[in-house]
Amino acid sequence: MKRVFLIMSAVVLLGSTSLFAQQAPRSMPGASASPAETAPGFPGALARQTPPQQQAPVVVPVPVMPARPNGPVQKSLVRITTTAVEPDYRAPWNAGMIARGVGAGFVIDGNRIMTNAHVVSNARFITVERDGDPNKYPATVQFIAHDCDLALLNVSSPNFFKNMIPLQFGGIPALESTVSAYGFPIGGERMSITTGIVSRIDFNLYAHSSIDSHLAIQISAQINPGNSGGPVMQDGKVVGVAFQGYSGDVAQGVAYMIPTPVIKRFLQDVSDGHYDKYVDLGLTYLKLLNPAQRHFLGLKDDDRGVLIETVVAAGPCNGQVKSGDVLLSIDNHPIASDATVELEGSRVDMPEVVERKFKGDKVKLDMLRDKQPVSVTIALDTIPPYMIQGHAYDVRPRYVVYGGLVFQPLDLEIMEAYQPSDLRLRHFFDYFVLEQIYVDHPEIIVLTNVLPDPINTYLSPYRGTIVDEVNGKKIKTLRDLADALAQPGDRLVLNMIGDGPPLVLDPKQVEAARERIKARYNVQAEQNLEEQSLRAQPKPSEPPTKP
Repeated sequence: MKRVFLIMSAVVLLGSTSLFAQQAPRSMPGASASPAETAPGFPGALARQTPPQQQAPVVVPVPVMPARPNGPVQKSLVRITTTAVEPDYRAPWNAGMIARGVGAGFVIDGNRIMTNAHVVSNARFITVERDGDPNKYPATVQFIAHDCDLALLNVSSPNFFKNMIPLQFGGIPALESTVSAYGFPIGGERMSITTGIVSRIDFNLYAHSSIDSHLAIQISAQINPGNSGGPVMQDGKVVGVAFQGYSGDVAQGVAYMIPTPVIKRFLQDVSDGHYDKYVDLGLTYLKLLNPAQRHFLGLKDDDRGVLIETVVAAGPCNGQVKSGDVLLSIDNHPIASDATVELEGSRVDMPEVVERKFKGDKVKLDMLRDKQPVSVTIALDTIPPYMIQGHAYDVRPRYVVYGGLVFQPLDLEIMEAYQPSDLRLRHFFDYFVLEQIYVDHPEIIVLTNVLPDPINTYLSPYRGTIVDEVNGKKIKTLRDLADALAQPGDRLVLNMIGDGPPLVLDPKQVEAARERIKARYNVQAEQNLEEQSLRAQPKPSEPPTKP
């Protein structure tokens, strides 16, 4: 969306400056006073009466042209229409629900279109439109980063990028400076432009993944559905990508854009043809603002240092950093007691130093351990166990159906689909990383549903329980479960975590009811053990479609 600046100007002929100053607060600059306003008896008329022997000032309006501070953005902006299939986690063998959405994008160098990941997530078919062209061009996703909500699209048609102008990136805009947001929000089909100021620069949660926090810039420009993926510009350059905001029920005028440090990191990451995701130290820490606590740890009164609380066993710091260490600096950037560092002339949260690095990069940590200085070098990497607590996109749900019992690995999609109230299940989900639950249970296999049939009568109380063993074999992954269920035997005994009797099935009865259950509940496939992409890519030779 773009701010349209109206530059009002006026030429004053034959009049004193002081007299014009009296008129200015009552009338718009560039507009002459109406006859009614200068007539005797009109409120304020005495203050504007012309002195004797003096000609009244004449304000001559000058034709006003709308300013375009960011140039012909319509030559760079595209409208994106996505047909997506949302997976059904309550019936994972089904294809899912078809949904249609509209977003925005913009052309950058290399004949690429940048947009938000959430605009094209779970997409089966994508088309893009440009200004002045009635055709809809099929597009494909080249790279997608769900952790920072960015994506790049390709359009195979050689004519699409003709006369399109790639946009360039700027820096981080200053607080209170004006920005313009462009997109295709609800309420019309054509490009919309709104303006606002930069009101906050801070770390914030990216709602698309629900677990990733990155640098985000709050702006007062209105961002609505359809604005997602559009550029936010200042002085002719892109300073952000519009991506999320609060609804009117929560807050008003609070919208966010992805700033250029995040955008440039994404572009640099994919420059080798593969997206490696964000890296993490795998640490939790406490701010050290209390003087008594600082003295106890042997710290000086220099407001420096944070206390390491937890070291994730699956993270890159495991074995080199310990709980209770005091982190003093990261890559030679002193860490203040409020967990901020100075970076590029501004104070930012400490993780911002790691945010700008890539998989395999190294970072130096200076610490105080038992009041003695220690320095270590960490090779950065991703931390897979965190993924259980984030949204999954572009993959088919994994599951096993056996005797009408539906087993699925626990993740955020399962939690949202079933809304379980079982406290044990919620604990396993919430503390999967912090309590290192993933060491013994790389996957939490849950009996999520029971498809009623005579062979599974009275088994509904087991719904929402976690599988621990099958015939004495520990179950750590979904494949472990599938292999255990396929073993020959007279009976299957499933021990669930917690108190209570085991769940027992007769394999012969299960086999006899197999086709009946599949037909009754339209189960096309009894299992999906691997993550399979559900994104269908249009063929490169597909021509543009008519609207």
